Amino acid sequence: MENATAEDSAPQPPLPGQRGKGLILLVSILFVGGCGLIYELMIATVSSYLLGSSVTQFSIAIGVFIGAMGLGSFASHLVRVHLLEVFIFTEMLLAVVGGPSAALLFWTYSMEGVFGFVQYGTLVSVGALTGLELPLLTRLLNRYGSLQIILAQALSFDYLGALLGSLLFPLLLLPSLGLMRTSFLVGLLNVVVAGWNILAFRKDLRRPWFALALCGGIAGAHSAGLLYSGRLLFWLESRLYQDEIVYSEQTAYQRIVLTRWQDDWRLYLNGHLQFSSIDEHLYHEALVHPALALAPNRERILVLGGGDGLVARELLKDPAVNAVTIVDLDPSMTRLGRSLPALVLLNRGAFHDQRVHVVSEDAFKFLESSTTTYDIILADLPDPSHEVLVKLYSVQFYRLVRRHLSATGLFVTQATSPVLARDAFWCIHDTVKAAGLHPLPYRRFVPSFGDWGFVMAARRPLDLSTLEKIEHAGPLSAAALKAMFAPEDRADVDAATSTLDRPVLLNYYLDQWRQWRRESALSRRS
Repeated sequence: MENATAEDSAPQPPLPGQRGKGLILLVSILFVGGCGLIYELMIATVSSYLLGSSVTQFSIAIGVFIGAMGLGSFASHLVRVHLLEVFIFTEMLLAVVGGPSAALLFWTYSMEGVFGFVQYGTLVSVGALTGLELPLLTRLLNRYGSLQIILAQALSFDYLGALLGSLLFPLLLLPSLGLMRTSFLVGLLNVVVAGWNILAFRKDLRRPWFALALCGGIAGAHSAGLLYSGRLLFWLESRLYQDEIVYSEQTAYQRIVLTRWQDDWRLYLNGHLQFSSIDEHLYHEALVHPALALAPNRERILVLGGGDGLVARELLKDPAVNAVTIVDLDPSMTRLGRSLPALVLLNRGAFHDQRVHVVSEDAFKFLESSTTTYDIILADLPDPSHEVLVKLYSVQFYRLVRRHLSATGLFVTQATSPVLARDAFWCIHDTVKAAGLHPLPYRRFVPSFGDWGFVMAARRPLDLSTLEKIEHAGPLSAAALKAMFAPEDRADVDAATSTLDRPVLLNYYLDQWRQWRRESALSRRS
């Protein structure tokens, strides 16, 4: 291996056959640039899945990762000799740290205080190693041309690799392989880059066959991780969920998990409980039947979300309902609602009813492009735990809803817990009001969730005196219906309205649920 003086000296004209080696180094820059970017996106995605608030998690991940890259780049000047060997060792170390990182994050999520250490430790380690790569490769390329040309080529290949990584991760790797397989695959790619350079530059290395054997061992471990990642993920997810996992799928939009314990089927999206079959009827009855009972017309109905078909099941109980349009972003969710036996049994084959029409589209975009008006619009959406979701609880979204309501139409949205997320509940109420609708809050106790809130709204003020004339609302008795519309209780709550530009609802929601989890953990300890 050349010494420092030889490696960092002024460039010499490349010898015959060396141009190919220079190209190998440039292609290595392309691959390592893509790998580093994918690691960064992967860690941020896992964190946002598990912790919520994708903007916060991605901002933190990007900031910590780039800062660590700066540390790695600075530390590269300490490497005086054996640059190629250090680069090869860096690639293998990246594979060891980055390859199993997704599995490690899932494993430590349930360990209080450990997840954050692993999350930031991985970001710093992978970021520092990634920052070390480019300076080393640039110095190795110095023998193949002027510094000006070498820097331009190295940075161009690095940026191109980052671009490819940023496109491949969301469009191909995540939906096709999932997080864990992607993590092991990228680690394997780091090993391939290391092995390729070992073979190409074996005459310049001191112990090439030892390095190649070490590379092969790491590659074997990652290949096993890639091959058995499905079983590993199943085992890790079993630690996160109390019950037996009977179905799991990573789609382009979310992680879908269905669990079962005896007769209790539970659906989770990105780790958040969506329903328990034991008491889901209490939630869906409360969302659907008050609107059916109070709406003058109920022929044409729009459901935003509801890909499990349970809202449609309740709507189809009313013979006056002629058309139900379900708008759900994830076609995999509606496919499961149509074909997975457990869900088909729960929703009573709602998707096979000719009155039901499914649109796989973002609810916001659907309302922007559609010109149809509806007698009832129901928002059965996940809680506003991410920026992607909180836009569906904004003033702008509710204005679109208002535009699609008929003159006598009713709108109902689930609104989180008025007890555990009090500010979030009243923020949704006030945001609906700011959109020009007349809101009416109500609630129902659902054992799996506790006291749960809803907001009904219309273009006109709603008259609760009509409740006195209703004998029953589907499966709801008159007494149960009246109990849900108890007098308002919003003492000391002064919530702001949530907009696309200022999504205050997200902070309300995350802060209050975080506080509830802390209090629950303290009570369990005591």
